Amino acid sequence: MSTETRFQEIKRYVRLNDRDGELLRGFGVLAAPELPRIAREFYDRIREHEDANQVFTGEEQIQRLQRSLVGWLTRVCSGVYDEAYHEQTSIIGRVHVRIGLPQRYMLTAMALIRVALLRIADQKLGADAAATREAIVRVLDIELAVMLEAYKDSYVERLEQAARDEIACESSGRPGPASRYVNADELTGAIVIALDHAGRICLFNSEAERVTSYARDEVLGRFFLEVLGVEDEPLIQAVHKGLAGPSELQEVEAIIRTRSGKPRDVIWNLSAAVDGRSDQVALVAAGRDITDEKAKDERSRQNERLAAIGTLAAGLAHEIRNPLNGAQLHVAFLERAIKRKGEQQDMLEATRVVGEEIKRLALLVTEFLDFARPKPPDLKPTSLVRCLQHACEMVEPTARPVRVTLVCDPPSSDVVFPADFAKITQVLLNLLNNAVESTGGAGGGSVLLRGRRGPRHLMIDVEDDGPGLPTPDAPIFDAFYSTKEGGTGLGLAISHRIVTDHRGTIDVSSRPGKTTFRITLPLDERQE
Repeated sequence: MSTETRFQEIKRYVRLNDRDGELLRGFGVLAAPELPRIAREFYDRIREHEDANQVFTGEEQIQRLQRSLVGWLTRVCSGVYDEAYHEQTSIIGRVHVRIGLPQRYMLTAMALIRVALLRIADQKLGADAAATREAIVRVLDIELAVMLEAYKDSYVERLEQAARDEIACESSGRPGPASRYVNADELTGAIVIALDHAGRICLFNSEAERVTSYARDEVLGRFFLEVLGVEDEPLIQAVHKGLAGPSELQEVEAIIRTRSGKPRDVIWNLSAAVDGRSDQVALVAAGRDITDEKAKDERSRQNERLAAIGTLAAGLAHEIRNPLNGAQLHVAFLERAIKRKGEQQDMLEATRVVGEEIKRLALLVTEFLDFARPKPPDLKPTSLVRCLQHACEMVEPTARPVRVTLVCDPPSSDVVFPADFAKITQVLLNLLNNAVESTGGAGGGSVLLRGRRGPRHLMIDVEDDGPGLPTPDAPIFDAFYSTKEGGTGLGLAISHRIVTDHRGTIDVSSRPGKTTFRITLPLDERQE
């Protein structure tokens, strides 16, 4: 019984057969005139990316690589896929490793090539392109698998060499290279966690300590998925796959939990390096914490939406305000005239209703203008305790009649921070009144206003035990979105803008029985 080679196994897995070879050979003839253009476009794209461009020595090398790329594309479309073909692809993969081309660029490069070849197939073959498209996908998947093997082999070799060096140094009594290995990981600025064959942590760098709040000696020997509270199925599957045996580089975005249970959004790149020896690293997980980056992007999008709506609101407010002022004057005149006649109470009541509605519209116009034309905050040293106490005193008369207990929980020591007292008070009043209205409408409850200081920021929480938001992802900070009947939907949008103008953030978490708005503000007005 003949032994199947690794290349034959890959071909069988992707179902690359003789018919595909014939289709690719015919496609190669059609595509040949386009291949130099593809090579030029490919390396023009490479020049745009600093990390990838750094592996090149100069324009002459790029020209040689373009010719090599044309040769590779020609070979991919040759229709001959034997062991010699496999060896040529392996050589290309080893060249990528040797010159230091980051693996991510090899992966994305394959995507660019795939798109280019499929586009040519569509242009040249039209309605008959389907079978050829499938053949192109299969052969490029084989190329990708073989090249990834080269990267994996390089990773395994480096890890094995590090282990051999460590053992050799221990035997001779000299300090081992482990510290140098770890120090290199510290310089990357990335989370680097290595796992043994059972999924236990055997390397945990300082960035991992910083992000998770775990000390290295607390987690070594413990299970990765358990320590970081991983519940996202894609990461769990990727870890199990990497531990099961050699596999391609896996990129997964997933939530981890810090020591205090807080979620952090991390993009992981998992590289398997299994060699069957229990004392070797089996999987390296390199991660980048994108939690703050995503939050910043979302705040930027929110500000853009608010700015666009604000422009509309400004124009609308100006158009409405003048007619409202005129209407209010005439209603007041009419009301005085009816009072002089004395006996037409129904007409008098009607004028009062109209007057109240005009006042409500005028208030809405004022909110429009506050939203559309925000004034920069007048930052002055401000007492956090005073802000909290003043806001509670203002809302207490509203809370008591609806059986809502209002609790003010200031910090034990006052915190002075740069703020516009009036504007921050406006935000707190808006949040507190919303909380009181929500909780009181549910039959009473409690609302808590709490302030605390962090290392570089202070946090103000408005927490209630009401029914919560309709949905966790409700766009409550969007202008004109309201969960209240008759609400304008501008209160939270204005609050968001005020907090953002203070270079702070405002977030919400909500579930039935507990809704918390958190305002985070910098302690130093120079902080961004």
